[in-house]
Amino acid sequence: VQLQASGGGWVQPGGSLRVSCTSSGSIYDFSAMGWYRQFPGKEREMVAGVAIRGSPSHYEESVKGRFSIFRDYGRNGIQMQMDNLRVEDTAIYFCYADQGPDKLFGQGTQVTVSS
Repeated sequence: VQLQASGGGWVQPGGSLRVSCTSSGSIYDFSAMGWYRQFPGKEREMVAGVAIRGSPSHYEESVKGRFSIFRDYGRNGIQMQMDNLRVEDTAIYFCYADQGPDKLFGQGTQVTVSS
C-alpha cells in the first residue's frame, strides 16, 4: 500500500491551503488516517487524525479551529483544509494510515507560510 500526498505549497500568513492523501489500496483496510508534520531538526508531530469509520476527528491544540480533516471516500483518501495559516505552521506534512499495528507514512509535502 502506498500513500500519495499532494497539495501544500506557499501561502501568506492568514491564507489557506488544502493537502490531500490518497491510498493505492482501500481506505477501509485502515482504522484511521491523518497527518503529521515535521519542523527542521525536530521529530514528527501529530497534526490531525480521523477514524475511517465513525468517531470524531482529533487535532493538535495549535491547529484546532483552523484545520479541518475529512474523509474523501470518492478519492480513496483524506483531505485537510488549513485556514488562517501561520508562519509557525511551516513544515513538511506527512500523511499516515493506521493498518493494524502498523503506522504507514507517505512522502511529505512542503507547506510554507511567509510574507
